[in-house]
Amino acid sequence: MSFTRRIALASAALLMVAQPVFAATPAKPAAAAQKAGKKAAPASDFAPSPEAIKAHMTFLADDLMEGRETGTRGYDIAANYVAAQYALLGVKPAGDKTATGVSYQQHVPLIAFRGAGEGSFGLTGADGQTAALKYGEDYLPNPQAQSADLTVAAPLVFVGYGLVNPATGRDDYAGLDVKGKIVVMLNGAPSSLQTEERAHFSNPNTKRQEAAKRGAVGVITMSGPSAEKRRPFAAGAGMMRGWRVIWRDANDVGAIRAPGAPSLLSISQAGAAKLFAGAPTPLADVLAESEKPEGAIKGFALATKASINVKTEIEKRESSNVVGLIEGSDPTLKAQTIILSAHLDHIGMRENAKPGEDKINNGALDNASGIATLLEVARGFENSKARPKRSIILLAVTGEEKGLVGSDYFANNPTVKKTDIAADVNLDMPVLLYPFTDVIAFGADRSTIGEAVKHAAGRVGIALSGDPMPEEGLFTRSDHYRFVEQGIPSVFLMTGFQNGGEAAFKGFLKGNYHHPGDDLNQPIDYQAAAKFALVNYEIARELANTPARPVWKKGDFFGGTFAPAGHPSSAK
Repeated sequence: MSFTRRIALASAALLMVAQPVFAATPAKPAAAAQKAGKKAAPASDFAPSPEAIKAHMTFLADDLMEGRETGTRGYDIAANYVAAQYALLGVKPAGDKTATGVSYQQHVPLIAFRGAGEGSFGLTGADGQTAALKYGEDYLPNPQAQSADLTVAAPLVFVGYGLVNPATGRDDYAGLDVKGKIVVMLNGAPSSLQTEERAHFSNPNTKRQEAAKRGAVGVITMSGPSAEKRRPFAAGAGMMRGWRVIWRDANDVGAIRAPGAPSLLSISQAGAAKLFAGAPTPLADVLAESEKPEGAIKGFALATKASINVKTEIEKRESSNVVGLIEGSDPTLKAQTIILSAHLDHIGMRENAKPGEDKINNGALDNASGIATLLEVARGFENSKARPKRSIILLAVTGEEKGLVGSDYFANNPTVKKTDIAADVNLDMPVLLYPFTDVIAFGADRSTIGEAVKHAAGRVGIALSGDPMPEEGLFTRSDHYRFVEQGIPSVFLMTGFQNGGEAAFKGFLKGNYHHPGDDLNQPIDYQAAAKFALVNYEIARELANTPARPVWKKGDFFGGTFAPAGHPSSAK
């Protein structure tokens, strides 16, 4: 498609959304309930428009956006589009304060970084002999946002999974002295942990923070047999030139967690064999133990010392979140906010596309569909006769694909009072390829948000299902988790596996996820999109109008970890 035709298509989409749209009539679960002899749930006051959702997706997933990668012109065009839609709807700006007033955009300053060569990794054995390990075969360096040329030399200590869990008394550092040393640890966490908690303890930031507390000066990671099978070491070599991104503060300092214990490099099974030469426990025994449910591997000092050099290309970039406000009606409750979040970015252009191949990753379902849902839910609130009691913040974020960067920036630098953020409802990658009849609400059962989800699903007439892929730990893998880390109860909805959902979801992951095939040529079901918007509208409305603020349930792991006693959302 020519550039001129892309402009025409984008303009047509904008005009289409700007005009009044006749909404399709939604399903009537109340009538179905009455027929079954049950008490009918109150009908919704909102009929989402499939046409409006299609128009938003048509603009955002067009080739003109060039995949909406964070920090690019395509992303900025998309951000301006979302801001324009907020204005058309009558949503108030809630971004940065400027000399001329309040903007819809919240500036997000970034540091982009990527590997700049092989670096080096040398080992010195107990006998004083030195050996250089091979790039791509034994190790892959991790680029460093804080240093273009970093050298660390120190003894090595193996710390198992590097897991510290006060709730169970587990401490993989017990009896080990790692001060001034480089720790070597297994990726992931033991399979015996509850899956979402396992995802938390598997997070490299969580692990590095524990290492830094104990004085470690660097981290090396290695995979056990199962992890190696899922994500082969060799596949990492192809990602070495990809840009990574973090946000930076007013002093241009990158928001790096535990900067004193940087992740230096990952090692292969072959590289691990060289590190473990002369170790008190053979590597084979370590790997065998790591596969057991508890993975209780006792750590030990390694006989080898390491000298590591990592070279990095670093540059500053700029991006933005797009923030709107629907002000609440209750004199007291309107000070509290319910966040509706969705990521606007995608992964941009394929660098390795062959001549004639499609190289634009349009991100239609990931996550133009989520942003379109956000905008349609906003229309529902703006057109409703009954204003929400709490205020609603509409948050389109940058950098989700780079590690939840934009949501992390907002969660740490909110444009509203942080203690007044009552909940987050996240909209990420609804797979709208079939007439879904159920949804999975990740995180709902961890807080009183669960009741709001239950009531909302009842009004729309859809079922709630359990997590069909617990091994993936999806609760920790999208933007809502940055709010969880601030102690804020959050929920993330996914279209469910009933009525053909499993085949549609797995087929999308296999064929079009993070691929140019995620475009508007897919058989997108816009009626299903309208239903997805309706259930999210009902959840947000329930949370906005319920007298009691959402709180974590007593004994919940995430509530206890991030919202201790005294926090506004702590268990009562």
